[in-house]
Amino acid sequence: MKLASLNRGRDGELIVVSRDLSRYCGAADIAPTLQAALDAWEITQPKLQARFDALQQNEVTSFSFDANECHSPLPRAFHWADGSAYVNHVELVRKARGAEMPASFWTDPLMYQGGSDTFLAPTQDIAMASTDWGIDFEAEVAVITGDVPMGAGASRAEDSIRLLMLVNDVSLRNLIPGELAKGFGFYQSKPSSAFSPVAVTPDELGHHWRDGKVHLPLHAMLNGEKIGSPNAGVDMTFNFPQLIAHAAKSRPLGAGTIIGSGTVSNVDRSSGSCCLAEVRMLEIIADGRAVTPFMQYGDHIEIAMFDENDMNIFGTISQRVVEYTNPD
Repeated sequence: MKLASLNRGRDGELIVVSRDLSRYCGAADIAPTLQAALDAWEITQPKLQARFDALQQNEVTSFSFDANECHSPLPRAFHWADGSAYVNHVELVRKARGAEMPASFWTDPLMYQGGSDTFLAPTQDIAMASTDWGIDFEAEVAVITGDVPMGAGASRAEDSIRLLMLVNDVSLRNLIPGELAKGFGFYQSKPSSAFSPVAVTPDELGHHWRDGKVHLPLHAMLNGEKIGSPNAGVDMTFNFPQLIAHAAKSRPLGAGTIIGSGTVSNVDRSSGSCCLAEVRMLEIIADGRAVTPFMQYGDHIEIAMFDENDMNIFGTISQRVVEYTNPD
């Protein structure tokens, strides 16, 4: 089943999308928003699945699907936490600046809680006041959960996974060092993220969803050139059930919680990278200096994932960096 939210109202209007992303039909009679559907998933899921099946069989009135009409599946969420499940990526970044990596990073996930009140639409511009901030994309996979009790183990956490989607976790790399030096985490350096137009149930991924991971390449294209397509199921040190359990260690998670994987990264660098920071770190390690710039005004980032038949699973995150004009 594939779900999306038309860009109507602050929380969107829930729709059901065909498997090939060509058509959609309304679902507001089942639940007005995706959050409402998640809040009553045991009731709404069978009805939404039936609507999806009817759409696949052309048994319901449908319309042409256009990602430009969509917001992120959850236009805003009660909880958004991003992990760093690809520890080789963390190790690489620290190596480039000559810092040792604590051994605990391989056994205890890194995670931060980001802002979830102003997600960007999947084709919305990334408006920033200055390119001096070091604008970067981070291509990731994320899950949306149902209710998760505090202290849930990985098995219970896996049962809570309702939907999957892609993420562009925008980062302002030149603001990060100063914030981390204060010892109080990210804030200004992590602006609004964007998610794929469509969220899908795990069964839509077939055998590519196993071991709590998505075993498919994640493609990142900058200005029409491939930056990378690492496999999201390879070198993922912590799977999604482990990340969810980590987040729920000391507090329950409400339905609609989004948990991100962190930047997808493979030890085999031949598949490229899913962020510019990694590209630059590899340059520093190889040549002593970074030559690839961070994103500039006018740059265009595309993030997508395809199955073995080259079908776009989640739709494409397609965003352009523009200069922000203060309304004051």
